[in-house]
Amino acid sequence: MYWELFITFFQIGFVSFGGGYAMIPVIEQRVSAHGWMSTQDFTDVIAVAGMSPGPIGTNSAIFVGYQVGGLAGAVFAALGMVLPSLIIVILVGLFFSKIDRNRWVQSAFYGLRPIVTGLIFYGAIRFAISNHIIGELNLRTLGSLLFFGVSLLALLRFRMHPLYVIILSGLTGIAIYS
Repeated sequence: MYWELFITFFQIGFVSFGGGYAMIPVIEQRVSAHGWMSTQDFTDVIAVAGMSPGPIGTNSAIFVGYQVGGLAGAVFAALGMVLPSLIIVILVGLFFSKIDRNRWVQSAFYGLRPIVTGLIFYGAIRFAISNHIIGELNLRTLGSLLFFGVSLLALLRFRMHPLYVIILSGLTGIAIYS
């Protein structure tokens, strides 16, 4: 079981690009394929991992590993998730300074940008659907979309600090939904 956790998260860490939020759909697929936890349990893991300090991908691996194999499972999952990045960073650091101006390298990175954005967006949509934040068109869904729009406007147009947007959204949610 520990070896399976290590290999699974090693593969995820090795082939996923774009950071933790872009890894969420890949982690969800692998966790589901192994039957390690339900979609609702995984959604709870992502919520806690997102609020915990550190990278969400690694935090998710640790929580899944702990759920499946206790403390040892958490350690093996964390090592599996972190080791590929360490290896890649060391190798890239050795060679990148020699090829960073190469137009193929620059083109490859330029081509990866929209894919990473798409993976992050996909993860957010899946998270919203599984938590019933969005779904069928009703008053609650419209309210959630309005929250999203106003929050995005506050962040982009008025350059409001994200912490204030989170606090105001929470207070507004309490006022409206309780």
